[in-house]
Amino acid sequence: MTAKIHVLSAGAIEPGLIAAVEAYREQSGQDVRITWATTPAIRKRIGSGEVADVVIATDEAVDDFARDGTVAGQERVMIGRVGIGVVVRKTAPVPDLSSVGALKYAVLDAESVVYNRASSGLYVEKMLTEMGILDRIRAKTSRYGNGPAMMKHLINGKGKEIGFGAIIEILMFRDQGLKLAGPLPAVIQHYTNYVAVPMTAASNPGGAKQFARYLATPAAKAVFAAHGIE
Repeated sequence: MTAKIHVLSAGAIEPGLIAAVEAYREQSGQDVRITWATTPAIRKRIGSGEVADVVIATDEAVDDFARDGTVAGQERVMIGRVGIGVVVRKTAPVPDLSSVGALKYAVLDAESVVYNRASSGLYVEKMLTEMGILDRIRAKTSRYGNGPAMMKHLINGKGKEIGFGAIIEILMFRDQGLKLAGPLPAVIQHYTNYVAVPMTAASNPGGAKQFARYLATPAAKAVFAAHGIE
């Protein structure tokens, strides 16, 4: 029996990775198991000694893993980049996001502001700090460990709420009562680059390298692009 390939991946690319894995299974006959976590959680898990066959995380995290020798840096593959958007419930009016000033007003005007503690949330916190409004909205702000938990808060919420998250994650919930209000204004948009790389202690090193190389193929790139990963 062919050994499974264990992938530890950031959740922001979930739809694209699921589709790519399905295509890879059909092509290779190999089974791929995915464990989802935020990039900060992946850092902690790997730092505490957890081992997977392939890690998919931000390029900054993979750079650190390569310096530590926990991943085979020369085998890294760029998956793509994901931007940040604003999310509201489908029944809510769409806020004006045409400029930084308009976004700032929308955040101050909201009754509740929601974002996560993953890579996109870390940027949002920095952005709100640079706008000079983080302390002003802190009392009405909710933070969640990952994107799906944040989206569920919004789905079950009420009133004038506004959320921030990876655009690809927001689109995952468009049939569950949420809508993408729009991307961040271009001048403050932030893209997170996601990279796949085999771990040096992988239990299935051959499968890890083969799967990582598949993710670099034009077919895999087309799958990711179809799911909003640039």
